[in-house]
Amino acid sequence: MRRLAVLGGAGGIGRALVARAVAEGWRVSVLDLPASLERHPVPDGVRAIPIDATDAGSVRAAFAQLEDGLEGFVNLAGFLLGMRKLESVEPDFWDEVVAGNLRAAFLTARAALPLLAKGDSPAMVQMVSGLAAHTRPGYGPYAACKAAMVSMTKTMALEAAPLIRVNAVGPGAVDTAFLRGGTGRSSEDGQTNLDIAAYSAMMPLKRIAVPSDVVGPVMFLLGADSAYMTGQVLWVNGGAYMP
Repeated sequence: MRRLAVLGGAGGIGRALVARAVAEGWRVSVLDLPASLERHPVPDGVRAIPIDATDAGSVRAAFAQLEDGLEGFVNLAGFLLGMRKLESVEPDFWDEVVAGNLRAAFLTARAALPLLAKGDSPAMVQMVSGLAAHTRPGYGPYAACKAAMVSMTKTMALEAAPLIRVNAVGPGAVDTAFLRGGTGRSSEDGQTNLDIAAYSAMMPLKRIAVPSDVVGPVMFLLGADSAYMTGQVLWVNGGAYMP
């Protein structure tokens, strides 16, 4: 049975991904904040591992529970603290966003690589963002982190080849708790920081993404159909951005 670890697996995209992976026969472990795991308990047969992905000690302890190895690792962790111009961003705000997005991605990828090296045809998928390349005002700290994660993905793809494939998915906005403060970081039912109706009207496909729109590309990058792909980003945005 193929083994998959999903960082942020208790979030909106994460829960959909876990359900799909379990249905396809993966043995899944979900790594997430304790508050997220409490709010969204994992399904039967799925292992829950609490983690603070910004803390190196917590990351080591969590990944030690996966010592038998992995065939897949997906990083869905990250959060957005609202819109503000870079000139208004305080250093503490910047540091918090960088820690929760870029530092967490680095620490967990570093911990996952030796476990993937034990697996059969292993693959890693990083969740970046359309904002990494399709810049918009007000999202500077978050966009910078996601752009850095694209570069990190490409570097890891080169350094881990030919054994481990490393790719990324870059979605546009997805209608989940992420837009309402984040899973485990908010009540998840607040006002969104995005006008969904206006956003949808601007999309060539005339709707906002839902979790299943992102799950399919992730599963593709984990599987044999993408066996000759590494260091790539799949942009999933309803046609809003076409590099």
